[in-house]
Parts: sequence; C-alpha cells; structure tokens
Amino acid sequence: MELVSIERIEEARKLLEGITRVTPMEHARDLRRLHGGPVYLKCENLQRTGSFKIRGAYTRIHGLTQEERARGVVAASAGNHAQGVALASSLLGISSTVFMPLRAPLPKLAATRGYGADVHLHGAVLEETLAEAIAFSERTGAVFIHPFDHVDVIAGQGTVGLEILEQVPGAKTVLVATGGGGLVGGVAAAVKGLRPDIRVVGVQAEDAAAYPPSLAAGSPVRLRELHTMADGIAVGEPGPVSYAHVSSLVDDVVTVSEESLSRAVLLCLERRKLVVEPAGAATVAALMQHPGAFEPPVVAILSGGNVDPVLLQQIIQHGMTAGGRYLKLHLRVPDRPGSLVSVLTCVKELGANVLDVEHSRISGSLALGEVDVALALETRGPEHCKQVEAALADAGFTIVS
Repeated sequence: MELVSIERIEEARKLLEGITRVTPMEHARDLRRLHGGPVYLKCENLQRTGSFKIRGAYTRIHGLTQEERARGVVAASAGNHAQGVALASSLLGISSTVFMPLRAPLPKLAATRGYGADVHLHGAVLEETLAEAIAFSERTGAVFIHPFDHVDVIAGQGTVGLEILEQVPGAKTVLVATGGGGLVGGVAAAVKGLRPDIRVVGVQAEDAAAYPPSLAAGSPVRLRELHTMADGIAVGEPGPVSYAHVSSLVDDVVTVSEESLSRAVLLCLERRKLVVEPAGAATVAALMQHPGAFEPPVVAILSGGNVDPVLLQQIIQHGMTAGGRYLKLHLRVPDRPGSLVSVLTCVKELGANVLDVEHSRISGSLALGEVDVALALETRGPEHCKQVEAALADAGFTIVS
C-alpha cells in the first residue's frame, strides 16, 4: 500500500489555510523534570470544533467529485469526528448526516447539530452506530466519511506534524494519542518525511489498545472489549490504511492507565489552564506514567478538548484520588463531649479540608464508650496524607481503616 507522501500533506496544508487554526505550542515546565529536558504541548484542543478532526474531515470532503457532493455525506462518531464532518460539510455547502451513539454527550450532540448536521442517535456502542451509518450510505448513496481509514483523512491530520516541526524545530520525540491511527499515521508521515530522526510514539488507553496486539500479529486485530474513559481513542480495530502507516512509520506504541488519564486531565486543567478530554490528554498521561522514557525535547499533542461537564467532574475527582489528594479514614474516638471537635481541630491545624463526616454509635465492633468517625478529606498529596494519619494517631485516636 502506498503511504501518504510529504507532498500530499503539504497540499493538504495549503487547502486548510483559512479553514483550520495553527494551534499554539505551550511549554510545560512542570513536566520537564520527568524527562530531563523541555516538554511542549501542541494544543489541538483549541482547534476549531475542539479537536484535530476538522483537518482530516475537510481534506477528505473537499476531495469529493461534484456528483459525490450532490449525494451528501454521512459519518458515525461519538463526537469529535462528527463535529469535524458537520463543520467541513457546512463550509463546503454539502449536506451531512451524522449518526451518534444513544448516550453521546449532550454538548457534543448539540455542537454537531449547531454545525449544520442532521443527527441521528443509534446504537449502544460505536460499532452499532458505524454499521447504521454504512447502511444509510448504501440506502441513500451518501458518501461515507471514515473517521481515520482514508488517505485524505491521514493527509489532513498530518498537517499537525508540519506545524510541530516549525514550532519546535529541535524536537526529538513526538507523542500522539492513538485510536484508529489516522492522527499518528499522518503526523508520522509528515515528521518522518522531513525529519526521519525524530521518534514518533503512539499512546493508547491500556484497556482499549488495539495496536500492540495488531503490530505483534502483523495485521489488524480486533479487540473483544473496550473499557476506557477516553472515548475518543476507543477503537476496537485498526483499519488497513491506518495500520499500514502506523506499522511502517511509528516507532513505538505505549499504553496508559485510567488513573494516569484522569491525573493528566487534572494536570492540564490545574497547571496549564487547559480543558482537555481524556483521549486528548493521553500523551500527558504517558509523560507522567513513563518518566524518562522519551528523549527531550518532547512534543505531546493534546488532541481534543470536547468533554462533557458531568464527566469532567467525575474525572477531576478520579484524578485527585489517583494523585493521593483524597483521604478516607475510620477512627475510633472516646464517646465524650468534645471528641469530634478535637478530631476536626487536628485536621484543621494540618491544613486538610473536610469533605464529609459521619459520626456513629451503632456498630457491633465498637467497645463501650467508643464512637466511630468516618472522615473524607481533601489533602495536598500522598505525603500530606501520611502527616494527617500520623498526627491523628499521635493525638490518641485509633485509625481502623
């Protein structure tokens, strides 16, 4: 299979002038210490539609013939590709139909409709949504726009790589969130076409990682189950076109845990003031989970920022827990006036924040004259948790769990 050339990616860049933004590059000084050199974040979460997907969608749809344009386009997506197709079609004056899963986040659903697409909800999982979109294409003649497995899509996504080379010309490693492989394949084609010495690394969620077994087998392998908060990179099987690019051009694919993903979202929000969805923060998760693994200067692509506020709240709580910033304790304290005040005063003096308190005299394991106090605290991290526990024990309170 012929891979996308650097010339084709440069043509896509000219096509996208005035359509997409040259997104900013942020210097992440707080991540430098983990890898012994500069770390930069390529902020595709600030791209039009909130992700890189508009690049590939516009490039693909622009390449349709007049007869194909007249038939309209159809796509299936949990959100980011849907918005890219909707906006690209609107800009080109083409009708678009987008199928989304039944439980697609409301902000993504509203945004896709806002960009002009006719949206249909179908299927509990993306595979069912995809099948319905393909069936619609066969019934109506609408052109199916694949989210990643097409050379025009890969060429469009590759324009991110050209911008990286211009913004950080000394880069040694580029990290790319990887689902189906369109972005990492395109970025690798651009980077390797001009700087073959740069290492390109794909990043997948460990419970939704189809590329490691596929690369080991020498051909695309389908995962039986996917479990990750990073819905933007939850793809069960690489396509033949994207697989060919990844297997030929990408140096390595690493995986990250759900805990690392949530901590990465939290770090982007707290330290960089950037709203990034879990899939978009996968590269930051790799930097945090694999310290010293990537030669600096490192560029990590933040591939998207479209996250449901309800999910974001859950992710923040998950990330704080994973980072040791929540502490739950059960104490046995004397059943006498002032005991609970003494516990809370001790916590206050140590600078921990009380989130919840439960005071109970009803427990079969309690001795006469004891009460059970359950505390949920917000702390500054693992060391602070240890200080709180030690201070409570020194004050004479028994920690039972």
